[in-house]
Amino acid sequence: MASAVTESMAGFAAQHPGLKYVFFGGKGGVGKTVLAGASGLWFAGQGKRTILASTNPVHSLSGLLGQDVFGTHTPVTGAPNLWAYEIDTKQTIERSKTEIKDKIQWFLKFAEISTKADEFVDSATMNPAFEESAMFENMIDLMFKDEYDVYVFDTAPTANARRLLGMSKVYSLWVDKMLRSREEARNLREMLSFTKKKEADPLLEYLLSFRDRMGQARVLLTDPEQTAFFFATLPEALPIAVITRFIGWFHEFGIPVGGVVVNMLIDRSSVGANAAEFVRNRVAMQDEHMSTIWEKFDGQVRAIVPLFENEIRGREMLERLSAALFAGRGTAS
Repeated sequence: MASAVTESMAGFAAQHPGLKYVFFGGKGGVGKTVLAGASGLWFAGQGKRTILASTNPVHSLSGLLGQDVFGTHTPVTGAPNLWAYEIDTKQTIERSKTEIKDKIQWFLKFAEISTKADEFVDSATMNPAFEESAMFENMIDLMFKDEYDVYVFDTAPTANARRLLGMSKVYSLWVDKMLRSREEARNLREMLSFTKKKEADPLLEYLLSFRDRMGQARVLLTDPEQTAFFFATLPEALPIAVITRFIGWFHEFGIPVGGVVVNMLIDRSSVGANAAEFVRNRVAMQDEHMSTIWEKFDGQVRAIVPLFENEIRGREMLERLSAALFAGRGTAS
């Protein structure tokens, strides 16, 4: 029995005219980068000033586009209205280290502790999550500048994207706790002080500013009219299981889920009776997993993208992929 895409990517975009922040995620190797690239091309083709940005530490946009887009907003050759940008976290990490060092030095002086700040900075910045924090900072900086009509993000594999997009909520909880502790410490110091003069408190000012920033990020990331996270999958068991688990988590965090895109489906009409057994087996396997997809993601499948005969690379292939991704209703057996 055939099932149909009830609302396509183009239909979803039409139903959400204010859509501005588009994220693609999923298990590694499912084609997030090419789907993000095709989407960026489509939005640019609608006359929208569009930025295609990678928050994946393992960048591949430059390879996809055939031009260097690392570290700077770069016009995509032959694609009016489209810019691409592989986010460089190195500068952000160094800036964050300097800021942390300044705050720690001030706090140590405040607490009359003679230990050097460098050891604390090294401990804080060697945490594996520090790079993700830097990437999140870069991502929201890009969003806050509001220089484009549409932002299309190629994210890291889903587990990393989960932490990345969830950071605004986690940060807010952490900052609230830090602010309470900071207020208590300041009040105690003032009570024990011989002078009633209020001292400047750069750490408190930083926390308040950071809380406001995270609050603004949460507003953008949880706005269903402006934001949508699309899960990419292959018609295979493991990537289906991965996104099934994470769709629920994204809903819990209030991040709007735009739907599911099925990538690399073999065209059955091109597989004749004389096709190799391996190919026939792959088609049968994909048919079985498509049944699971229709069952699990009923009404959420936005597109079924075929397996192309060539690698998706360069503008010409991206245009073909874009046409398939934003086509009207599709069916699959």
